Amino acid sequence: MKRSTAHLASLLIVALSGGLVQASEPIRVGVMAGGTLAWELAAMQNEGLLNAAGFEIDSVSTANPQAGKVALQAGSVDIIISDWIWVSGMRAQGSDLSFYPYSDVSGSLLVPAGSPIKSLQDLQGKKLGIAGGELDKNWLLLQALAQKQGFDLNAKLEKVYGAPPILTQQLKAGRIDALLTYWHFAAHLKSQGYQQLLSGEEVIKQLGVEAEVPQMGYVFKSGWAERHKAELESFFALAATARNRLCDSEIAWKRIVPLTGTESVDEQIQLRQGYCAGRVENWGEAEKSATQRVYQWLRKVAQNKLTDKSAQIEPGTFWSAGQ
Repeated sequence: MKRSTAHLASLLIVALSGGLVQASEPIRVGVMAGGTLAWELAAMQNEGLLNAAGFEIDSVSTANPQAGKVALQAGSVDIIISDWIWVSGMRAQGSDLSFYPYSDVSGSLLVPAGSPIKSLQDLQGKKLGIAGGELDKNWLLLQALAQKQGFDLNAKLEKVYGAPPILTQQLKAGRIDALLTYWHFAAHLKSQGYQQLLSGEEVIKQLGVEAEVPQMGYVFKSGWAERHKAELESFFALAATARNRLCDSEIAWKRIVPLTGTESVDEQIQLRQGYCAGRVENWGEAEKSATQRVYQWLRKVAQNKLTDKSAQIEPGTFWSAGQ
C-alpha cells in the first residue's frame, strides 16, 4: 500500500489525541553531529511536537555512520540513518534489520564554473574525485549511465577516491577536474559558484527509473518495530511534520541554523534546498519496484561486490508503516 506524508499526518493526529499507549522506554536515536536528523529532532523540540506524543526521544551521539551501525547491532540505539543496500546485505546474513525511507536526495557531479566539461562524455581523459570508494552507489550509477550511453567511464578517466572534505579542497586547488560527492558537501560548493553537472536523482531517471528512489532511511530491528509499532509510526509522523516545518517556516528554519555549522547565507540556502528536495512524498509498490531496478544496476556494475550473492533485495528489507 502506498504511504504518503498525508497518511503520516493522520497518524500524528491520532498520536496527539491520546490514541497511543504511553511508551515505557524512550526511543533511542543514533545521531551524528551536524547531520540533518539532528535538525529534525531539534525542530520536534522547538515546535513542541513531542509534548503529547506519548513517548520520549533520547538522542545518542554517534561519531560516524559505521559507529551508528555498530550501536544499532549492539542494541545501544533503536534507530539510525543508513541505506537499504546495507540493510539488505545484513538480512542476507540473518539479521532482522528493516528500512523506512528518510530522504531521496543523493550525490552530485560538480565542476568549476567555466569548466569545459559539459556532459558525462566530456569526463573522458579527465581526473574525477569520488567521495567514498569504488563501491560508492553514486559512482556505480554514474558508470551505469555511461554504459547506457555507450562507453566505459571507469576505463576512460583517472579516479581519485577520498573523504569529501579532502576532495573538496582538491577541487578548489584544481588538482581534480570534477567531483562526485554527497549532496550536503555539494551544497557548500554550489554556494561558492561550482556547477552541478548531474544530480544523483537525474542519473537514476536517465537510467529509465522514473519513480522516487530513497537513498537513506531510518533503520531499526524489525522485532523492536513490531513491539513499538504505534510509537514508531508516530515518530515517522512527527519527523515528517518537523521536516515540513523546517522547509515551510522561516522561523523554524532559523532556529536550527546554528546546527548547520555555517555562517554563509548562500550556503544555508543551498543546504535547505537540498534537504527539502529529499522529502519522500510516496512510498508504495512503484517506489519499491524502482528500488529493485536500481539494485540490479548496482549489482551489474559492481559485479556483485556490493550486493554479494543476493540476486534481489532481501524480503523484509523495507518496513511499511501500518503493516
